[in-house]
Amino acid sequence: GFCTNLLLSQTPEHILAQTNNKTEILCELKQEHVGVYWYRWSQEKQNFNFLIFSNPFGKATYGADISQDKFSVHKGSSQTSYSLHISRLHASDNGTYYCSVSQSSQLLLGSGTRLGVVDVLPLPPKTTQAPLSKKPVRCITKSKAADKKGVCSPLVWVPLAISVLVLLLSLVPTAYRLHRLRRRLWLRVHRQ
Repeated sequence: GFCTNLLLSQTPEHILAQTNNKTEILCELKQEHVGVYWYRWSQEKQNFNFLIFSNPFGKATYGADISQDKFSVHKGSSQTSYSLHISRLHASDNGTYYCSVSQSSQLLLGSGTRLGVVDVLPLPPKTTQAPLSKKPVRCITKSKAADKKGVCSPLVWVPLAISVLVLLLSLVPTAYRLHRLRRRLWLRVHRQ
């Protein structure tokens, strides 16, 4: 069975590369293993292809019909990092690539890296510059913005409102006592 697991982290999530160029996918293991498997899922062919297995000593085992010149695995500086290098990219390399380790008769997969190979990379959209205005622009610094926000912030007015309410409620018994005292005095004065 296959299952994705937090023991592997794979980067990047997406790669868009140009035909005949090369690319690499990084795989970081959370603990040491006997080696890393690499697979490709082809959406077009709806199949899962075994590409290459690399052990910690750098020995590689290739899948059937997999070119050794095209795919290679390089060990990173740490004992738990591997990178898959793919050269001479072609449209047939499109797919989602997974690094994987074997654990208790299961293959644990990384999160996957979607590779798209195109003849021409799309250009970033051109940004049009706004005409320069002759009026001076007033900038609000972060501290001023924070001060303004601070005045209206619920973190300020909610505790303030609660304290005012508590103060008013504590005045109610005092006001009632004063009212009763005034009434007693008034009654005394009028009895005499």
